[in-house]
Amino acid sequence: MMEDPTSKYPKPPFEKQSQPFPGLANAMRPKPDHGEVSYKGSGRLAGRKALITGGDSGMGRAAAIAYAREGADVAINYLPDEEDDAKEVISLIEAEGRKAFALPGDLRDEFFCEKLIANSVSVLGGLDILVNNAGRQQQAQSILDITTDAFDATMKTNIYAMFWLTKAALKHLKPGAVIIQTTSEQAYDPSANLVDYAITKAAAMNFTKSMAKQLASRGIRVNGVAPGPIWTPLQVCGGATMEKLENFGGDAPMGRPGQPAELASIYVQLADPLASYATGQVYGSAGGGGQP
Repeated sequence: MMEDPTSKYPKPPFEKQSQPFPGLANAMRPKPDHGEVSYKGSGRLAGRKALITGGDSGMGRAAAIAYAREGADVAINYLPDEEDDAKEVISLIEAEGRKAFALPGDLRDEFFCEKLIANSVSVLGGLDILVNNAGRQQQAQSILDITTDAFDATMKTNIYAMFWLTKAALKHLKPGAVIIQTTSEQAYDPSANLVDYAITKAAAMNFTKSMAKQLASRGIRVNGVAPGPIWTPLQVCGGATMEKLENFGGDAPMGRPGQPAELASIYVQLADPLASYATGQVYGSAGGGGQP
């Protein structure tokens, strides 16, 4: 059945709401769509083994659901405070008859990142897909409002963890494996109040392209996804002002924010072995705005 994408999901104004960081998808109003009902698989990732950071909500959750329905076993990482969301994801993966593993912990710690890769390889029986998706976003109207501790937390969550996890994973990835980064339209068109977050997303885009060149000879593909305004917990736990939240996505050409479910197929496409010539690419999804 054909659907009009402009009216497929809720449009602003949204009700005022806030949560403590890191936020829960199941407490948002309206609750985001991660493809829990809509995503239908076709075996594109049969037998694959994936680790997804930030797999409890947002694009990570959408990717986890899609990967399971495409035939992959999935391990997800998340912060302990996100346990309620993570339990829902684990149940959805297991409902597809796939193996699901919850591996909570803080990616700002190098030792934990190394342990996360080792544990993923152990429980999954290998590693074919690494999705570096977890992110920290806290808006600040002025650079003077960004403390060194806050800056450090964003850098370690969004950049250091990506570096540490990729480095550790390379000991286990074989030809045909893939690495996928969640970057952002902020890498190309940064908002004035997301200075530190935008820096990290530009770094993720650059990391994607340089690692793709470095790993091509090993048969490992590296790509990125650059979302535009997507309805996730990042927005309600400090990632947007209340004014921005109420009108979130309203300035996109489609007149609404995207839902994580609308990006699931991109994560699948980039992991699909049929996309074997795609590496060093960043796929955008921003409702008509943003880059690429």
